[in-house]
Amino acid sequence: MTGAGGFIGGRVAAAARAVPGARVILMSRSPLPDRADRTHHSDAADPADASDRSESGDRSPSRDRSASGDPAVRHVRADLRDPASLRGVCDGVDIVLHCAVRIGGPDPAVRAVNEHGTRALVAEAERAGVGRLAQVSTASVYGRGVFRDAEPSGLPIAPGSETSRSRAAAEHIVLAAGGTVLRPHLVVGAGDRWAVPGLVRLHRRLAATVDGWRALLSAVDVDDLARAVTAVATAPGDASGVWHPNHPAPVSCADVFTALEHGLGLPPATADIGVEEARRRLAGDSVSLHHLAMLTTDHWFASTRLWKETGCPPGRGIAESLARHAPWYRRHLGLSVPPG
Repeated sequence: MTGAGGFIGGRVAAAARAVPGARVILMSRSPLPDRADRTHHSDAADPADASDRSESGDRSPSRDRSASGDPAVRHVRADLRDPASLRGVCDGVDIVLHCAVRIGGPDPAVRAVNEHGTRALVAEAERAGVGRLAQVSTASVYGRGVFRDAEPSGLPIAPGSETSRSRAAAEHIVLAAGGTVLRPHLVVGAGDRWAVPGLVRLHRRLAATVDGWRALLSAVDVDDLARAVTAVATAPGDASGVWHPNHPAPVSCADVFTALEHGLGLPPATADIGVEEARRRLAGDSVSLHHLAMLTTDHWFASTRLWKETGCPPGRGIAESLARHAPWYRRHLGLSVPPG
């Protein structure tokens, strides 16, 4: 597994360790913290970040004992940017879970990890005869648009950033090798430094709803996403292709903000404005404008198939998820506990 030091990857690592009889090898550029599912490492600006853990290192993988003392977990130091360091990391491995990603920074550095690093990892997996390869990607590869109950088949790939373009290229490599790609949309939970913090920032800047926040979007709790990843990766049948691992029921943006008001103690909006007025108020704030674009058109991806075909229960809806993670978000955002 790659990316176990990230927001999503840490939860996937924990879910993988919970699979009965599983032995897990965590690949990283440097020693992981005492718990591979720690949530404070990712500072990325993308909903599907798994935090790149690769850097230049030894020319061959060095193997460490698990810092947790778990005999079923082993650490391997290797670097996605250094193909020679990957030699041997997949020997004896049945499943590769690829969660590492670089978010932002110079374009060549992004491509070095996301595209070229994935190519090197897949090549090593194929050399070692790995039976299954699963990559956590992002619905951002679709770009902006109107998506309503959208299945992955037939959806155009139109990424709007170098990060998303390089992730789409990585997907192509994985799929060409007969692998599996999972594209979540909005991922929430402790350790999230992009989705909910961005919504809170938007709420504060606007102090208003926008066209009633009527748009529908797909979301998933990070722990439910981790279960989905392991369920697909260990499914007895053919799980190749693209999956949408969101909660099957879309949620209105109005319900998301209501949940944030209740869980985080945010003041309710006192007015409703149009999109153009919202853009005027957010002029110069690229992060908030990005969130506004996401929240004012439907981004609803058909996600029932995964849960149905794997038998994995979909878990929490967005309101329950936000309530469960509210204490972490309040600490991260420096918010006081709401009264009552």
